[in-house]
Amino acid sequence: MTDEQINAAIAEACKWNYKPINCGGADFCTDLNAIHEAEDCLGEKRRSFAMWLAQILDTAPTVDLDDQFLNIHATARERAEAFLRTLGKWEE
Repeated sequence: MTDEQINAAIAEACKWNYKPINCGGADFCTDLNAIHEAEDCLGEKRRSFAMWLAQILDTAPTVDLDDQFLNIHATARERAEAFLRTLGKWEE
């Protein structure tokens, strides 16, 4: 998916009005604050999000400190992909 498609899909999933980045919209692919705000929309699906993020990063959502470090430091783009995969909205 392109960044614009990702941004539009996340905004729609959160029931926010989508605005393109050049019109003041959020960029969930590069802005960790924006994707963090979107993650709050997941509610009870946070566990599924964590599993998708671990799969994308090729880590395990376990107590292993190295894996935890990688999961915590995932990029905004990786988090955006995990977000959309969690909701079944990711398109190859």
